[in-house]
Amino acid sequence: MSRSFTHLFFSCTFALFCFTSAEVCSNPDVTASAYTTQDATVLTSIAFIADFTLKCGNGAKGIPLYAEIDGKTVPAARTGDDKYQVSWTEEVKKARSGDYSVNLFDDEGYAALRKAVRSGEDASTVKPLVTVVVNYPGAYQGPWVNSEFMAAVLSLLVWYLAYSAKSKLLA
Repeated sequence: MSRSFTHLFFSCTFALFCFTSAEVCSNPDVTASAYTTQDATVLTSIAFIADFTLKCGNGAKGIPLYAEIDGKTVPAARTGDDKYQVSWTEEVKKARSGDYSVNLFDDEGYAALRKAVRSGEDASTVKPLVTVVVNYPGAYQGPWVNSEFMAAVLSLLVWYLAYSAKSKLLA
């Protein structure tokens, strides 16, 4: 009885390992589009969203992906067949305009990235599966001068002109 249970346990474990082992994507082809926050007048964070389609040359599908952006690692959400999305936020004051490189890793690349970070090595030595570029032109943060300040200055100017005109008429 114990022997058949052990045999069944190892058979199930082996089957589970075979079904969950990750496929490797070779010759990746990526088509990407990106969205960023354009108006930051009342926001505290800028949102970055990269949607992309990944087609593997070997036909691998449903590969779990991870993204590394400026030293931060986030999982890529699968939104459909071969379609993924990576999103992150940054504070308005820390967000820089320009290109952001989103390095995408499969399971093997992600494991190598984590190993490099744990051992204190430079993470840029790990080759990503593919890199997607997100361009952020900057966000509108409002006018240089607030309308309340302009209204106060204009009201003081009108008062001064009216007072000086009254003084000239009475003199």
